[in-house]
Parts: sequence; structure tokens; C-alpha cells
Amino acid sequence: MAAELSAAQLIERHRATLDKALQAIRTREYWSPYPEHPKAYGDGAGLSPADGKAAFEAVLGQRFALDQPGTDDWTGGEVSPYGIELAVSYPHPDVDALLPAMLAAIPRWRDAGAETRAMVCLEILTRINAASHEFAHAVMHTTGQAFTMAFQAGGPHAQDRGLEAVAYAYEEQTRVPGGADWVKPQGKRDPLRLRTTFTAVPRGIALLIGCNTFPTWNGFPGLFASLATGNPVLVKPHPRAVLPLALTVRVAREVLAEAGFDPNLVCLAAERPDEGLAKSLAVRPEIRIIDYTGSTAFGDWLEANARQAQVFTEKAGVNTVVIDSTDDYRGMLSNLAFALSLYSGQMCTTPQNLLIPRDGIDTDAGHKGYDEVVADLAAAVQGLLGDDARANALLGAIVNPQVLERLEAAPSLGSVALPSRTVAHPEFPDAVVRTPVIVSLDSAKPDAEAAYLSECFGPVSFAVAVDSTADATALLRRTIREKGAMTVGAYTTSPEVERAVEEVCVEESAQLSLNLTGGVYVNQTAAFADFHGTGGNPAANSALCDGAFVANRFRTVEVRRPQ
Repeated sequence: MAAELSAAQLIERHRATLDKALQAIRTREYWSPYPEHPKAYGDGAGLSPADGKAAFEAVLGQRFALDQPGTDDWTGGEVSPYGIELAVSYPHPDVDALLPAMLAAIPRWRDAGAETRAMVCLEILTRINAASHEFAHAVMHTTGQAFTMAFQAGGPHAQDRGLEAVAYAYEEQTRVPGGADWVKPQGKRDPLRLRTTFTAVPRGIALLIGCNTFPTWNGFPGLFASLATGNPVLVKPHPRAVLPLALTVRVAREVLAEAGFDPNLVCLAAERPDEGLAKSLAVRPEIRIIDYTGSTAFGDWLEANARQAQVFTEKAGVNTVVIDSTDDYRGMLSNLAFALSLYSGQMCTTPQNLLIPRDGIDTDAGHKGYDEVVADLAAAVQGLLGDDARANALLGAIVNPQVLERLEAAPSLGSVALPSRTVAHPEFPDAVVRTPVIVSLDSAKPDAEAAYLSECFGPVSFAVAVDSTADATALLRRTIREKGAMTVGAYTTSPEVERAVEEVCVEESAQLSLNLTGGVYVNQTAAFADFHGTGGNPAANSALCDGAFVANRFRTVEVRRPQ
């Protein structure tokens, strides 16, 4: 296959970016090569807002052709949470034809080496970045995210996570040199001499099982970690959020072909309604790596049944905030109100349980009783979302009927401190937009435990009255150990309480944010600087992104020859 992009051209374009990414994962400082502001695009720097919207609209109602082998039918049916039928049809795979074609693409890609693979991945990310406005509309209308969040989280922030994975993959593959001269002295005899070579060898086909809420942000790390380590990637999107990952596959295939590689290194597997394609693919012998974000039930099934594959899962957890005391009461309330409201709580990192001593907390505004803290937090959420325009910009739309069912059932679980209200969307009248509900629970009541020790994904949070901060810390430990947590937050002015909460999170392996009162929120993390999850508690068996996330996607094979 003739290459339009040579390895030398790709290295010239992208080596400096890779070097900066490698530096960033070592220093953990803030860095991103992808502008997060929508106005940074256009005028030659990627698609303009108008061109991006036009590109999105051009695919609606059409067949999304990819020219990949083994297409036996067309399938689709995405409906935007904003009420628009996308009506895009995607190729449905005959996996018995598709998987052999993907396996046949491995040798040339493997032999290209870690640097060339990294450069190709960076070219893919660069072109995705240029199309960020198109991706933003695709993410918005499959996930329900408001446009700005869809642009940032589904675009540049997701691209950051993909680049981060490439950097870790390159670092792990290049720890061992490509070759070495081995010489062992033999005293008076001639030394023993061997020439050894070392090759990073991929495991096989990687299956990416996409999620509904963050198809690119959660999908790019696994996709690029597998591709950069030499593995073909079969992308199986969530049936409600196919388009963002289909666009990704299209770009990847174009770049791979231009660089002289088989485009079947990246393929799409869209499924028919209720087909359960992920389940049948996951146990195929050709599938050697699986990346999954979604429910605990299916994540547990994958870990138990996909025994031939290395399985990376992000499942459900019960995120908790311990509220002991604060020297910025207003800032704490404002920060928590935003964290509870962003994307209608439809984030795996959104706080669910707020543990508050029933005798109240000390603050810079005086002592505040439990009821007062809960009422003030409810007022902060109401103030944040009181204007419908701002509410729509923060909340987005409810992503699926199951979230709405949980929201509407929440008031039956306890005393409602903040009822949810319906927000009208001026542009999309069929969008389901709802503000969060806060339910007060008493940890002393036996029937409350079933609520606060279960994940209630969506705009539902529980203000849980506990006997003391010590009891809150004990409940935090139990929650992480039994249910897992992607995030933990705490507010305290006490060094002893801070140490106690930190000790729990270190021992139970959970990421902790302390005393956030400004523009950083517990449910947001930055690539290169922050780890998403730890892989050390039931919420996830891996972290985005660290060396462990990439190192098990390849093996190093040694060949020895006498000199």
C-alpha cells in the first residue's frame, strides 16, 4: 500500500508534541495541545462553528459508509436526547469476515515500531481535533450534554486523554531497547557473545465497548492505548451513541491508509436493536483486549467470562463527600451546587452521598446545623439554576429513560430537601431537562442504607445525617470498600480529620479532593495531571491513565543470536 504520509513526515509534524506529552506525564503539570475554547477553531485552524454544524447535519439521514469488509446489513436508530432523530445507518458487521481482515493487518503495524505507531495516532488525534465542532454536535445529540460541555469534554478533553494514552504507551514500549550486545566474560576463554533484539508484540484485536454518556472521553484512552501498542481496535459503540465513535473510526481509517497501513486496523461494529453484540464479541478467541465503561453487572460479567482477554473496566461507584467544617461556607456551597448540577449528574464522578454530622458543622459564617446546611445547599442549587438559560447550559438533557425513572423515584426514598423541576429548552422543545433532587436521609434509620449504599446515576444526591465526623469517615471507608468510588471529596478545617479521610482514601484506593471552593470541581479531572479512577476499588479495575493501563496490551519478545 503506497503511503501518502511517510514516517519522516509524521515525525517532523508530531515528535515535539509527543515529547511534551512525555514530559507532562512525568511532571503532572497542566498541559494541553488542544484549545478548549470553541472560538479557537476556524480561519484555517480546523472547522469553524458553522462548518462543524454543517458537517454534522450532512450525515443525518444518510448511510455512514466506511468501506470495511464484512458488512452484511445496515443498522441505526439514534434519537437525540434533544428530540431529533439522527436517522444515520451504520454498517453491521459479519464478524467472521471482519475479524480475519483485522488480524491480517497486524504484522505491518507491529513491525512499524513504537515511534511510527505513536506518530500515526497523533495524526489521527490532530485531524479529530480539527473536526472538534462536528464532534461536538455528534456528542451533544447522542449524550444530551449541553453544547459547551459536548465541545470540551467530547472534543479537546477527550483528545487530551487519547494523547495521554499514546504517551504512556510509547514510554512503556521504549523502556526496553530495540537490541543489545550481550557479552559474558569467561576468564581465559573467549567471552560468550550474543546479539539480542526485542520487539513489542501486540496481544491481538482490542474490543472497545463504548458508553452512552461520554463515548469519546471514555473511549479514546483504550482506543489509542491499544492502537499505539500494535493492536487492531474493533469499536462497538453504545447503540444510543454511535455517531461520535463512527466519526472517530472514519478519521482513523483515512489516516492509516494515507500512512501506508491497512485501514482495517480500526473498524466499527454497530449492532442491531437488542442484539447483544458486545456479549458475543467479548468471548471470541480473536478478542484479546476489552475496554468497557458502563454498568457493574455487565462489567462483572466481562471480567468473569471474557477469560481469553485482558479486560479493563470502569463500572459504577458511590461517590461521597464528607462535610466536617469549612472556612469558606459560601464557596463550599457554590462548588457543590455546580458539581451536583453539571450534566444533570450524569457523570461517573458526580457526588452522590453528602455525609453531614447531625449536630452540624463549624464554618466561617458560624455554626450551621444539619438542616441549615442542607437547606443552604438546596438554595445554592436553586440560585445556580434559577435562570432557565443558564440551567440549560449546565444541565443538558436527560440521556435515557432509566435516568428519568430514577430521578422520579428518588423522592420516595426519604425527605425531599430540594425537588426537581422541569426546565423548558427554547431550541429543542422535546428535550427532557430536569434540575437535581436532593433527598435527606438519616443513617440511623435501617431503611435508609439501601438508598445511599446503591448507585443512583443521574441528578440525585443524598444528604445523609451521621452521628459524627468519625462515623462519616467510617461510612466512607465502607462505601468505597463495598461499592467503590470514582471520586471522594471532603471539607474540613481540622488537620486530624484531613489526615483521617486521606488515610481512608489511601488504604481503600480512591481519588480524593479536599476543600474545593473555586473553579475546580470534584467531578472534573484533567489529562496528564489527574488520574481518573485508581483501579483499586470496585468502581474500576484500571485508571485513566497510568502505565498499568497500557503495559499489559503488549508483550516483549526477545530473539538471541550468537555473534
